[in-house]
Amino acid sequence: MPRRLSQEDKDWAKAVKRRDGRRCQMPGCGRKGKLEAHHITRYADSHHLRLEIDNGITLCKSCHYEIRNREHHYASLFNDIVSEKRK
Repeated sequence: MPRRLSQEDKDWAKAVKRRDGRRCQMPGCGRKGKLEAHHITRYADSHHLRLEIDNGITLCKSCHYEIRNREHHYASLFNDIVSEKRK
């Protein structure tokens, strides 16, 4: 059963999507539409980072599905993308 999102979780997701211009951030994608906010450092593993905007990146449903169970392979790439946005 999926976890019920708190208002804080929803606000976090909105802020991540807003920062990313409501576009998928996977290199070569850039889709708009069915977007999801992805925790770069897994939600279950990082209680202290759960609501940090810089621990999130916007992915379309397809790209989010593509990285499932391989998130650790993408963490460095996603952190670099988010870091560029802070400049």
